[in-house]
Amino acid sequence: MMNKYAIIMAAGKGTRMKSKRDEMSKVSFPILGRPMVKYVLEALRPLGFNEIVTIVGFGGKMTEEIVTPTSKVVWQKEQKGTGHAVMMTSALLKDKKGETIICCGDTPLLTCETLSSLLKEHEENNNDLTILTSIMDNPKGYGRIVKENGKVIKIVEQKDCSEEEALIKEVNAGVYVFDNEELFKDLERLTPNNAAGEYYLTDVIGMFVNDGKRVCSFSITDVDETMGVNDRYHLSIAAKKIQQRINKNLMLSGVTIEDPDSTYISPDSSVGVDCTIRPNTYILKGSKIGEGNIIGPSTYLENAIIGNDNEIIFSNIKDSTIGNRVKIGPYSNIRNNSKIEDEAVIGNFNELKNTTLGPSSKCCHLSYLGDAEIKGNVNIGASVITANFDGKEKHKTLIEENTFVGCSSTLVAPLTLGKDSFVAAGSVITKDVPSSSLSIARERQINKENYFKK
Repeated sequence: MMNKYAIIMAAGKGTRMKSKRDEMSKVSFPILGRPMVKYVLEALRPLGFNEIVTIVGFGGKMTEEIVTPTSKVVWQKEQKGTGHAVMMTSALLKDKKGETIICCGDTPLLTCETLSSLLKEHEENNNDLTILTSIMDNPKGYGRIVKENGKVIKIVEQKDCSEEEALIKEVNAGVYVFDNEELFKDLERLTPNNAAGEYYLTDVIGMFVNDGKRVCSFSITDVDETMGVNDRYHLSIAAKKIQQRINKNLMLSGVTIEDPDSTYISPDSSVGVDCTIRPNTYILKGSKIGEGNIIGPSTYLENAIIGNDNEIIFSNIKDSTIGNRVKIGPYSNIRNNSKIEDEAVIGNFNELKNTTLGPSSKCCHLSYLGDAEIKGNVNIGASVITANFDGKEKHKTLIEENTFVGCSSTLVAPLTLGKDSFVAAGSVITKDVPSSSLSIARERQINKENYFKK
C-alpha cells in the first residue's frame, strides 16, 4: 500500500477577517463551535495518512493548540508564498516515498468523500499530480484548467486568459495530490521570479507539465466544497452550508427539525431518533441527545448529555447530564456538572449549579440551587435559595429523600436536611434538620390593630 501524507496550509494572516486579536488565526475562527481548520482535519483523518502536517504562521499558537495531536506542526515565520510554506515541511516529508495531498485550512466544506475520491483517481491512473477542480457556470475570477488530450497543460489565471481560455468552465479548486519525491525535488528549483518576490506552489505544477509528468484533473460538481473563507461574510456562508448538511442528515435519520434555518447543531453532537427540535435551538460542543426528546424552542445546549423522552423548553444546559422523562423550563439555567435524574421536574426561572436533583424531585419556580445534593422525591418550593458561598469558600447542601422545603426558604450551607423532613415557608435554616422533623426558623407573626388610620 502506498504511503500517504497530507499538508494543511494554515499560515495566512487573514487580514480581511479584520480582527484586533493578534493571537487569532484565520483558520481558528469557529463554525458551529468547531474551529474552521478542524473541519479540514476531520475530513482528512479517516483516510489513513501516515502523517498530517499543518503549516502555521500568524496566530500560530492558537492553530497549533487546535490541530495537535491529530497533526504535526511546522512554522512559516516569514510569509513568502505558498511554495515557501510547503518547503517548511521538508524536514518531515522530503525523503519519503508516496503521495502527498495539499489543501487549505480555510476550506471547511471539503468532505472526506471528495478527498477519498481524489486520492483514488490519482492512484488508479498512476498520476504524478492530480488537481482538484470544479465546473462553474460563471468561472470569472478563477484559474482555468487548460487541457490537451485529457491532460492538464497549464492553469491560466483570469487576467491572463485568451478569449478561448476565458470560456473554459473547469477551474482550479486549490487541492492537489503530488508524487511526494517529485514535489520536493521541484520545490528546490523554485525561484521568487515575480513582482511579489514569493515562491508559488502553482509554479511547481508548471514544472511537472514541462518535465512531461502525468498531470490530470479530478472534477467535482459541488462547487461549494472548495469555497475558501476569506472574510466574515464568507464565514457566515460556510456556516450556513454546514448547518444545512448536518440538519439534512439528521432529518433523513429520523429527527424532526421544525425550522432547519434556525437550528444550529455542531458536527460533534448527536441527536437520537424521534426527537423534535424546535426553532432557535443550539446543540453544541459534543452534546449527546437520546431518543424521543422535545428540545426547544429557544434552547441552548453545550456539552450536555440528555437521556430519552425529555422535554426542555426555553432553557440553557451546559456541562450537565439529564436523565429520562425529565421536564425542564421555561427559562431555567442548568450548569457546572449538574445532574438531573429520571422524572425530575425543573420549572420556570430556576438555576442549578453543580447540583444533583434526584429522581421524581421537583423544583418548579424561581429557585437557586448551588452545590447541592438533592435525593429522590424532594419538593423544592418557590424562591428557595441555597446560600452556598460564605465569601471565601463554597459549601454543600444535602437534602435527603422525601423532604419538603417551603417557599422562600434560605438554606445556609453547609447543611443537611434529613429524610422525610419539612422546612416551613419563609425559614432561614442554618442548622441541620433531623429526619422526620419540621423546622421553622422565622419570627412569630404579630398583628398590631388600628396601626394605620386614615
